[in-house]
Amino acid sequence: IPFDVSEPSCLYIPYNYEWNLKDAEPIVADSAMPALVGQNSLPDESGFKRAVEHAIVNFRHSEVRKAVLSVMRELTFASEVNVERLLASLAKQNREGYQFRIPLPDGGDLIGVSPELLIRKQGENIISNPLAGSAKRMVDPAADKANADRLSASEKDHYEHSLVIEDIRSLLSPVCAELDVPEKPSLINTAALWHLSTRIEGRLADPETNALQLACLLHPTPAVCGFPTERAHRLIRFVEPFERGLFTGMVGWTDSEGNGEWVVTIRCGTVQRETVRLFAGAGIVEASEPESEWAEVQTKLKTMLNACGLSA
Repeated sequence: IPFDVSEPSCLYIPYNYEWNLKDAEPIVADSAMPALVGQNSLPDESGFKRAVEHAIVNFRHSEVRKAVLSVMRELTFASEVNVERLLASLAKQNREGYQFRIPLPDGGDLIGVSPELLIRKQGENIISNPLAGSAKRMVDPAADKANADRLSASEKDHYEHSLVIEDIRSLLSPVCAELDVPEKPSLINTAALWHLSTRIEGRLADPETNALQLACLLHPTPAVCGFPTERAHRLIRFVEPFERGLFTGMVGWTDSEGNGEWVVTIRCGTVQRETVRLFAGAGIVEASEPESEWAEVQTKLKTMLNACGLSA
C-alpha cells in the first residue's frame, strides 16, 4: 500500500506460503554486486536543505508542526542486479528487522528491512511500535553510548516522537477496550541507528476488526508524513521533487481470520534490472537544523547502501 492512499494498492492472494525460522542463516549468493557506474541524489544536498528551511518557515505561519521530508538515491550498476543476493546481504546485516520482497507491476522488486511495526493483531490483542527520533550508531562503544544518551535527552526528538504517539493514541482509543501507552519512549537500535521507540499494546473492543483495517486506520502516521496529517501531506507534495510511491507506505499480511502484521515501508529500495533506487526520510520540526537532517537521511541510507556493498 503506497504512501499516498489515493494511488493504487496491490493485494495478493497466495497459492501457497511457508513459515521459516527467524534465526535460520540467510544464504548469500556467490555472485558479487556489479560495479557501480553512476549515482544521483534527488534532491541533492542543497535542495534538501532548502526544503527543510521551507518547512521550518511554514511551521511558523501554519498549523503544521511536523513534516517528514525524504530523498531518493538512484544507483546505476554495470549490469543487472541479483535481487536474491541483495536480499540475502540485507538479511545478514539486519537480523532483527522485518524483511520483505514484493514484486512490482513494472517487473522490478521492492525490497527492504523495516524496523517499524505499524500494527500486529492476534485475536483481540494488538501491538503498534512507532519510531521517531534517531541518532547514528558509532563504531567506538563510548561514542555510540554518547549518541544514544544524547538522543534520550533530546527535547527536539522527544517532541517529534510525542506527535506520533498522541496521533496513534487518538486513532486507536476509539476501537480499543484497553490501550496501554507508555509515558516515555525507550531506546532501540539497528545496525545503523538508535531510535526512540514506544511499544503500544491494546485489546480491541471488536475482535472482528481485522489487521488491514487497523493498518489503514493508522496509515500514514506522523512518523512518515507529519502532523496534522493532511496539511503535512500537502507540504510534502509541494517541496519533494519526486513521487514516493511505496516508500513510507506499508507492507504486510492479513489472514482469513483477520490476524496479521503490517510494517512501515522504510529502509527500502526498488530494483529494476541495473537500477536501484533507495529512499530515506527525516522528521522536520521547528527546532530542526538542515545540516543535521541531511546527515540523518544519509545515515538512514546506509542500511541499503551496505547491502549493495557500498559505503554511505
